[in-house]
Amino acid sequence: MKIKITSAVGLLRSYAAASAMVAAATVLSLPSSAEESDAKALFKAMSDYIAGQNELSFSYDASLEIVTADMMKVGFASSGTVALARPDKIRVTRTGGFADVDMAYDGSVLSVLGKKLNVFTSAETKGSIDELIDTLRFEYGAEAPAADLLSSNPYDAMMSNVTSAMDLGSGVIRGQMCDHLAFRTREVDWQIWIAQGDRPYPCRLEITSKLTAMAPSYRIDVSDWKSGAGIAGNSFRIESGSAKVVKIDEFEGLDEVKPMLSEGAEQ
Repeated sequence: MKIKITSAVGLLRSYAAASAMVAAATVLSLPSSAEESDAKALFKAMSDYIAGQNELSFSYDASLEIVTADMMKVGFASSGTVALARPDKIRVTRTGGFADVDMAYDGSVLSVLGKKLNVFTSAETKGSIDELIDTLRFEYGAEAPAADLLSSNPYDAMMSNVTSAMDLGSGVIRGQMCDHLAFRTREVDWQIWIAQGDRPYPCRLEITSKLTAMAPSYRIDVSDWKSGAGIAGNSFRIESGSAKVVKIDEFEGLDEVKPMLSEGAEQ
């Protein structure tokens, strides 16, 4: 009889543990309206802070996981810097296994130097940083998956197609305490870690595709965040030097997504 009681207690404990796991999973999959509101409010505070910085700079490390044609997931890493002066000046560098690129925009000319290939391109294009992001995406096919964080209104740019939001509490990125938020759209899930305190800058952004086999993802980690007058510097145009000058649609390596995606064809 004693053995039966012990077994029953063990069964109840197992059942309770399983129920707790199911309950936890249910809570995570069904965020409350309060959680959604909190998550969006925290993201809005970050958006307002970034939009309010006339000049900013930071370093970043990015990783891209893609799926090859034979269904193998592989990752690629790159690092770089960003310097921005609103409304219409930006300089971005990126060094990775496929490309070593320096890109600058001064409000009227976009110039790009490919250091590994020693090629240079430029194009006249006027407008704000927001308009440049659209030009890069829709005219030149550069994905720039985290570029919306640099727009004049990240909240509007990134929340327009969000279907659900979650506040996942706190997390720590390189010693910085962050608010950890998760959002869903029809095509992707994305998470963001935002520094707590009076400088709510993005510490990490992670985007995962839901419509592609094996769920490829992109992650960018931000470090050395600075803002204030003079932070961005004044070098927003690049000269060709000894590099071969090509048309912008002939420039290889403007973004590192397109050449990698050719490995897995159209997935």
